Amino acid sequence: MKFPVSETIVQEAVRALHIQDFSKATIREVVAIAGKIEQQTGAEFVHMEMGIPGLPPSEIGVKAEIQALEQGVASIYPVIDGMPALKEEASRFIKAFIDLDIAPEACVPVTGSMQGTFISFVTACQCDEKKDTILFIDPGFPVQKQQAVILGHKYESFDVYDFRGEKLKEKLESYLSKGNIACIIYSNPNNPAWFCLKDKELQIIGELSEKYDTIVLEDLAYFAMDFRKALGTPFQAPFQASVGNYTNNYLLLISGSKAFSYAGQRIGIVAMSNKLYHRTYPGLARRYGASTFGSVFIHRVLYAISAGTSHSAQYALAAMFKVASDGTFPFLEEVKEYGRRAQRLKAIFQKNGFKIVYDNDLGEEIADGFYFTIGYPGLTGDELMTELIPYGVSAISLSTTGSRQEGLRACTSFIKDHQYAQLDERLAQFVKDLRSKRLPSSSV
Repeated sequence: MKFPVSETIVQEAVRALHIQDFSKATIREVVAIAGKIEQQTGAEFVHMEMGIPGLPPSEIGVKAEIQALEQGVASIYPVIDGMPALKEEASRFIKAFIDLDIAPEACVPVTGSMQGTFISFVTACQCDEKKDTILFIDPGFPVQKQQAVILGHKYESFDVYDFRGEKLKEKLESYLSKGNIACIIYSNPNNPAWFCLKDKELQIIGELSEKYDTIVLEDLAYFAMDFRKALGTPFQAPFQASVGNYTNNYLLLISGSKAFSYAGQRIGIVAMSNKLYHRTYPGLARRYGASTFGSVFIHRVLYAISAGTSHSAQYALAAMFKVASDGTFPFLEEVKEYGRRAQRLKAIFQKNGFKIVYDNDLGEEIADGFYFTIGYPGLTGDELMTELIPYGVSAISLSTTGSRQEGLRACTSFIKDHQYAQLDERLAQFVKDLRSKRLPSSSV
């Protein structure tokens, strides 16, 4: 297949999905466009747009789920607040790998972190009528803002790129001091940039959440996947860093999708601090009666949305949590493959003149993992996304993630062994063609 693909083919694929501006396309739309071009041309794309696990699911989870189905759980509604065995194992898992004490009752299964975020937004924004706004520490997962739009919630955001370390305090307080922030959300490790907030930054977030009585949603979708640290030994430091060490106003979103490659079964945990779980709020009392945060979360919002979480998937996650906490299943060893892929991919991009956009954590080189960010001199992120698609390379613009930096998010999960050479060849052709367009020398 000769690259670049003709502009006509690309434009036809974009028009077929009725997308007015390709650079603003959602992740799923980019996947669909790349798929249409592949189908029409027979070209194999280097897919880096979609954050889907590219490793086999844990056999432990699969076997546990099959056994549960064979025992007939499919015919029985799951308990709304979660299967007792899963709640116990979730509590133990959190102690083993974060070193936080969260009671089993406050560990609630959800159909993936996306549902957990949605329910958390609903509940947090009903606690106090004066607090009606969500604060996103960006860059972040674009769909979470879409959830806020669906719910009709107000939101504000800022790119943390220029506000790391002590600078975070003043920036964060400039929002919280207004008195309208119901909750703060961020991911750690970060999607899309893969930086990791340090303990002193989490302390700033935690202490300010206490000062301004704001709930923190800590999205741990890529649980303990900072491969610079030996985070995989249960009940032994170092632990996954968490805002839970610095505040009682927190919810943890722990997903089975990435760490256990169990995305298809849509299973995760929302774990609330014990204090938040039992806390009453005026807004919740007026709306629901004398209900606690935990009770409203489970028996009002979760119940109304899905009446619980897949019964058999709960057995799977309980089994995976158990062997991880027992120390007999080194779950992080399997997903370190993403780090190895990232290292090779970043080297290829840098060889061809690209730069890593979010490249360090307070002076420490960024980890290799599920995502990384790339930019090219002289091109905006939107332009780069548009320019690369004809070369069979698909990624999403950082502009869709709330970032103010110019570049793309690249995901390592779908990369196949033979595609490293493909990528190198295509990027070299891209650079050659770009230079032939007679851009100013300072831009290339």
